Amino acid sequence: MLNYTLRRLMYGLLILVGVNLLTFVLFFAINTPDDMARMNIGGKRVSQDAIEKWKSERGYNKPLLWNAQAPAVEKLTHTIFFERSVQLLALDFGASDSGRDIRYELGQRMLPSLALALPTFVLGTFAVLVFALLMVFFKSTYLDFWGFALAVVLMSISALFYILMGQYFFSKLLKLVPISGYSGGSDALLFLALPVCVGLLSRLGGEAIFYRSIFQEEISKDYVRTARAKGLSEPAVLFRHVLRNAMLPILTSTVAVLPLLFMGALLMESFFGIPGLGSYTIDAINGQDFAVVRVMVFVGSALYIVGLILTDISYSLADPRIRLQ
Repeated sequence: MLNYTLRRLMYGLLILVGVNLLTFVLFFAINTPDDMARMNIGGKRVSQDAIEKWKSERGYNKPLLWNAQAPAVEKLTHTIFFERSVQLLALDFGASDSGRDIRYELGQRMLPSLALALPTFVLGTFAVLVFALLMVFFKSTYLDFWGFALAVVLMSISALFYILMGQYFFSKLLKLVPISGYSGGSDALLFLALPVCVGLLSRLGGEAIFYRSIFQEEISKDYVRTARAKGLSEPAVLFRHVLRNAMLPILTSTVAVLPLLFMGALLMESFFGIPGLGSYTIDAINGQDFAVVRVMVFVGSALYIVGLILTDISYSLADPRIRLQ
């Protein structure tokens, strides 16, 4: 297990280097340091002297990947890529192009993201499993048919529709919850109620159909017929045997999602005005703030790799027959 984990961490480090380089190339294939300077200073009518000053203050006055005029190793180290991207591997996030400390911003914005993502994840997973098990429990009945039809309808509707309709009915018409914004403490419940419900509803349809297919495959196996022949009730068969043996694909779809909770929901935070990591990323992309974009891509990639490793390890815990070498 230890050798396997260390090997996967080494592979993950190589992936992070590749993602870091790819992010750098893609960003500067679209933007130039001059474009970034104009965006941050404020408009197209900016003098070249002001642009050069902005670039010099933030280290964007150097070559991108290769400094032909520098001696020896400095050809690589005196570049924008080395000074602005390689330092991420040492977890040195630095400052944004607007001059604000990125590590401080991450610490401030992580809590609102978690406050939205954790209830959505926990309640959503519970609701999806119950919904899928109920469809299997009432297999080949009208409840199964209409449950499946409802899941297809929910899956076919965009999450944006749920957001807009929820804001219109519950905020504008009924005035039960604020239309957007965020506040700490107990007031957060009022601001997060609608986003959590929208997030739960948007994932219910597709995941319920996926879990339903997994459970239906399990109930056709021999151990289920044996359990029924011994006189076990159908709820006992479903919850004690089928659910337990279906944990591997469920773990694959849930544990791998956990790192994304820290990154925030881009669409949800933007429309509901929640100052989390998702809205922070969107603002950085719109403002062409490369310093923030590279950090968010790096952190997201690192967390996703850790999530995949945790998924593999959880396999051996859920099924003792699996042993990672």
